This record gives sequence, structure tokens and C-alpha cells, in this order.
Amino acid sequence: MSMSYAGGCACGAIRYEIAGDPAIMLDCQCRQCQRDSGTGHQSHLTFVAAEVKVEGEATHWQTVGDGGTVKRRAFCPVCGSSVYLTFPTMPDVFIVTPASLDDPARYKPQLVSWTAAGYLWDHIDPALPTFDKMPTR
Repeated sequence: MSMSYAGGCACGAIRYEIAGDPAIMLDCQCRQCQRDSGTGHQSHLTFVAAEVKVEGEATHWQTVGDGGTVKRRAFCPVCGSSVYLTFPTMPDVFIVTPASLDDPARYKPQLVSWTAAGYLWDHIDPALPTFDKMPTR
């Protein structure tokens, strides 16, 4: 296991620390991720059954992804930064974006999902495996 992953919002009102390694690191081109990121995709570090500590009070809102999954997005009520993402039906899953990490260079994407919703102007690494939707195990 590597050292913990730490990060938070832009103003520092919310901080997190995750003990464990990501189960997957990916770029998602679904429409919800496009809207949340303000660009053609959003990058995610997905942790499963990791020890997560969050300090500060996030504001939450729910969306339904292109595949029908309910997502609970957390953002800072002070600066508005997206901080983390959870799924009500999968409480062991905790997702953060690389930009929220103290060390964003630790992000190494392994695949791109939902390319069916992607745009030609959102260039992806041709070395990464791509999936029209979310891959299954």
C-alpha cells in the first residue's frame, strides 16, 4: 500500500485523507462529468473500502448519470470547489478528482469511459483503453 492520498477544496475549508490505493483511475466523458468539470471529461480516483477521513462540512447535491446511477456530489459551500463523489447504493465507494489532491501528479489514468458521449475536441490519450459506456468487471 502507498502513502495516503490527501487533498481538499480550493479554500481549505474541506480536507480529506484516504488510507489505501485507488481501485481505478479513469477519465469519464459522460454528460454529467462534463457538466461537473466544465469541460469534455472529468478525471476520477476511485477508492473502494478505504479508510476515509473528511474534515469540514460539504454541501451535497444528487444527479443521475448516463447509466442511471445516482451520484451524490460534494462541494465546498465557501469556495464552490467539487471535493468528492459518492454513490448512495455503494457506500464503500469514495471518489475524488486529481485537481483536489495535494499532489495531483499521483493521478495516472488507466482508461476512458463513456466515450460515446465524448467530443472530438476533448483529446484523449490514444494509449488508454476506451469504453463507449462504463466498463463492467
